[in-house]
Amino acid sequence: MIRLFVTVLCFSSLANFAQPLQSGRTIKVLSFNILHGATTRGDFDLDAIANVIIEADPDFVALQEVDYKTRRAKNYDLATELGWRTKMAPLFGRAMPYDGGEYGEGVLSKYTFLQTRNVPLPYSTGNEPRAALEVITVLPSGDTIAFIGTHLDHLEDETDRVAQTKRINEVFSRNQYPTLLAGDLNAEPGSNPIVILEKMWTPAYDKNNVQFTYPSDKPIKKIDYVMYFPQHKWRVLKTEVIQDIIASDHCAYLVTIELL
Repeated sequence: MIRLFVTVLCFSSLANFAQPLQSGRTIKVLSFNILHGATTRGDFDLDAIANVIIEADPDFVALQEVDYKTRRAKNYDLATELGWRTKMAPLFGRAMPYDGGEYGEGVLSKYTFLQTRNVPLPYSTGNEPRAALEVITVLPSGDTIAFIGTHLDHLEDETDRVAQTKRINEVFSRNQYPTLLAGDLNAEPGSNPIVILEKMWTPAYDKNNVQFTYPSDKPIKKIDYVMYFPQHKWRVLKTEVIQDIIASDHCAYLVTIELL
C-alpha cells in the first residue's frame, strides 16, 4: 500500500508539473477597424468600441485607424485609452503624422511584450503610408509567439496593396516563432494581394463559406482577416463576425485558434 501511495503521489506531482505546459495554447484573436474612435454616429464614444472588445474577450487585438493625439480624436491616445478600458496592454505604431498628431496601428494584449517593432510598408508618392506592428510575447503555456496587426492601402488601384503584401511576406517569413497576422487588408478573397499573402500565410476563413465583414450595417464583402504561419503550428477552432453597427463601420472579426 505504501509503494502504491508513493507511485500515485509521484504521478500526481508529474501531472501537476506538466499541466501548465499543456494549457493556454488556445487563444482568441480580434481584428477591429475602429474608425479613429468616431463611431458611425460620429459621437466619439470609446466605451462603445471598448465594449465590443470586452464582450469578445480576446487575448490579442489588432486595431486599425488608430489616432494618437490628433485633433479629430480630441487629443486622445486611442490605443492607451482602449487598453485602459479593456484592461489590456496597449501599443501604438505610427504610419504617418496626421492632424496635429499621428495615425497608424494599435495592438492590445493580455500578455506583456518581450519585443516590439513597427515595420513601414511601401507606398506610392501622394498615398497614405502604412505599417505592420508586431509584438512578441509569451502565452500562459510558456510558448513564445509573434502577433502582427496591419492595415493595407484602401484605394481601388491595387499597386500599393500588392507591394505591401510582398513586403509583409519578405519581412515576417524570417520569424523564428509561430506568427499570427490580423488586420483590415482592404482586399477581398481571391484578389491579388490576398493570393500573394496566401503563398506564405494560411487564412482562418472558410473559403467555401466566406463571412462578410464590411460595412457593419449590411456586410457585403470580406476585407478583415486573421492569418497564421507556419501552417502546421496552428489549428483554427472557430471564426465569428461581430456586427455592431454603432462602434465602427467595420465588423470585428474574432478567431479562436490553437497553437499545436
